[in-house]
Amino acid sequence: MITFEHVTKTFDGVKAIDDLSLTIDQGEFTVVIGASGSGKSSALKMINRLLEHDSGRILFAGREIRSFRPEDLRRRMGYAIQSIGLFPHWTVEQNIATVPDLLRWPRSRTRDRVTELLETLKLPPDVYRDRYPHQLSGGQQQRVGVARALAGDPDMLLMDEPFGALDPVTRAALQQEIARIHDASGKTIVLVTHDIDEALRLADRIVVLDRGHVVQVGTPREILSSPANDYVADFIGRADVGIKLLGLYTVADCLRPGEVASGPPIASTASLREALSAFVAQRVDRMPVIDEHDRPAGAIVLADLLRLKS
Repeated sequence: MITFEHVTKTFDGVKAIDDLSLTIDQGEFTVVIGASGSGKSSALKMINRLLEHDSGRILFAGREIRSFRPEDLRRRMGYAIQSIGLFPHWTVEQNIATVPDLLRWPRSRTRDRVTELLETLKLPPDVYRDRYPHQLSGGQQQRVGVARALAGDPDMLLMDEPFGALDPVTRAALQQEIARIHDASGKTIVLVTHDIDEALRLADRIVVLDRGHVVQVGTPREILSSPANDYVADFIGRADVGIKLLGLYTVADCLRPGEVASGPPIASTASLREALSAFVAQRVDRMPVIDEHDRPAGAIVLADLLRLKS
């Protein structure tokens, strides 16, 4: 889907991106992480030519991106950013319809697409369609921004720190929605963040940048289990790697089917990190487990978490 081949970008004599080579596969949820100044936002903006690369090649669907007109390229790539950038004097519907209107979709098709996206992002259309941005909370505005990025049914979605300004509860809810949209649509998503927990929660594959260089590429489990160097180890957090690893597994991974336990149950879909918290809070070493239909599924035992292999 996207390939960087020895790409370089320089600002005022300083290389923000230095000999970057990377492939992002069709349908993959790739998260690019790194400290401030690592080049992650610059790399993202070069994909849709908001920044032009100085040297090397960037391929989209097998074609060099400079062979596309910038506006044609951007219509195939939804773009969502932290600042949202909704048009203040347009309604929610008008904002979401920006790209479909540019593509001259029939009015009925555009309206149906707006309805579909509002429902997908848990914004009831009859309530929110005719509201203006100032009438929305920050989380609602961010949902509209994501809907606008998806409205033209783009081939891929680019997201630059999209949830950074939100409170933790709203942020977690939107992360869940993006993960659900990715699972349902199979779209290629590239998300930039400095938040390692967000990366671990969402990514199929994580790309770690440092001063414009790729220092490691791997699955969340690979990054946590085998950091490439001290920079990666420090960035992911040495002190709580074990806790983060538990977050990559669910209760179902340690379920003892048919066994029983007393006390409040935990869902089989909950993470083992959540299970550990519940063990500590309840001061027990065994809990009952329920499935997605709230039926008894077995039990989970604290000692099994300690035997889990990364």
